[in-house]
Amino acid sequence: MNEPLATAGILTLMGVLLAVSVLFSRAAGRVGLPVAFFFVVVGMLAGTDGVLKLAFDDYALAFRLGTVALVIILFDGGLNTPLASVRAGLGPATVLATLGVVLMAGAMGAAAHLLGLPWPQALLLGAIVSSTDAAAVFAVLRGSGLHLKQRVGVTLELESGLNDPMAVILTMALTQLVATGESPTWRLGLDVAIQLVVGLGAGVGFGWLGQVLLRRARLPAAGLYPVLTLALAAVAFGVPSLFNGSGFLAVYVAGALVGHETGRYRTGLLRVHDAMAWLSQVGMFLLLGLLATPSRLPAVANLGLGLGFVAALLARPLVVWLCLLPFRFTTKERLYLGLIGLRGAVPIVLATFPVLAGAPAAQGLFDTVFFIVLVNAFMPGAFVGRLTRALGLQTSAPPPPPAVMELTSTHVLDGDVVSFFVRAESAVAGATLAELGLPETAVVTLIMRGERLLAPRGNTRLEPGDYVSLFTRKENLAELHLLFGDAQGE
Repeated sequence: MNEPLATAGILTLMGVLLAVSVLFSRAAGRVGLPVAFFFVVVGMLAGTDGVLKLAFDDYALAFRLGTVALVIILFDGGLNTPLASVRAGLGPATVLATLGVVLMAGAMGAAAHLLGLPWPQALLLGAIVSSTDAAAVFAVLRGSGLHLKQRVGVTLELESGLNDPMAVILTMALTQLVATGESPTWRLGLDVAIQLVVGLGAGVGFGWLGQVLLRRARLPAAGLYPVLTLALAAVAFGVPSLFNGSGFLAVYVAGALVGHETGRYRTGLLRVHDAMAWLSQVGMFLLLGLLATPSRLPAVANLGLGLGFVAALLARPLVVWLCLLPFRFTTKERLYLGLIGLRGAVPIVLATFPVLAGAPAAQGLFDTVFFIVLVNAFMPGAFVGRLTRALGLQTSAPPPPPAVMELTSTHVLDGDVVSFFVRAESAVAGATLAELGLPETAVVTLIMRGERLLAPRGNTRLEPGDYVSLFTRKENLAELHLLFGDAQGE
């Protein structure tokens, strides 16, 4: 086959796989399957033992593409992390992302040893599956419409965005132990500190740079702003990584700072990065599904199933309970944070380390990790909604409006469009627009009632369930909050 035809065939196949994954993801959600789980299954069905018999065993390529996807996902997660609420969950999330990862690695290593693995391989396996996965957590929390109590939701998201560096460091050190027999020295602790400090510093620096660029850059087209922020994400990851810092931590922090900046095309910028993050998730899980060989999984089924249950129902809840003792979480909140420790593509990407290093029994470790991830993604992931409601941790936030109004400008303006939901107990419920007494620099631009768009007039009466969009300056927000309550997205 000549090159043009081969390229056309590859693109066609990729398009079909992506379309099938996306179109059937809704059906997967209805039966309780996490979306990421379904993408992996589609990849497996197209792989060596599947319908299409596609042979793919390039672990180096999978690692590189997986790293790029994680950078995009973490940056998008940072963009959507409100800095105003970070303080509520930063302390517990930091403990879970450092001490919690170490304890989780030890607990899973001990369980793997009890189930028959030698200590070096057991500890390496524990390190690989020690962190929760940002892609899985962001997808479940933001893709399922769940509105958790602020401290619980922020802690869960921050932990998933911050705990990758520790898992990477432990995995690399223990891979060296298994591959060469050289035990990690006291320098491991120093390496951890350097990775975190350099990563945090680089994240703050590049985040500040991103804010400056969005304020001052005058680009000829709106579509270039997401290109600029994507370039910033790549540099924010690459530069600290070259200097023994944590690029994953840096790109997440940089994204959070850039997301805090109200600059040109902010709404469109967030939408583009959200689309890129979803494309990265779909592509990454499809690729990892192709990388797996289902015929090898039965050989590690008992070990993988046993460790999957241990991770989801014993090790993670126990570690979280211990780490959160100094913080004022209720019993239900600790139980929830312990059970919702989703694992996804990160452990599978980390499992390529031993394979690339030529470590003994590395292929078996990869297959075991893949099995653990499938079990662990299905068990908590399928019950997130029901568990949230059963423990009473879901807030009464209104559903997102079926349509939103956004303002696009080539300049930084001194105002923006803000949307509010009218509750029955709201001060504005039952009042006409003329009776609201809005500030002079605030004006109602649109009212959505069900699926109807209403043109705002002075005699238009607001009803419970309405979505109201206003153009306002920042100095009016406090007064508008008193009238309407929290804005949509807060």
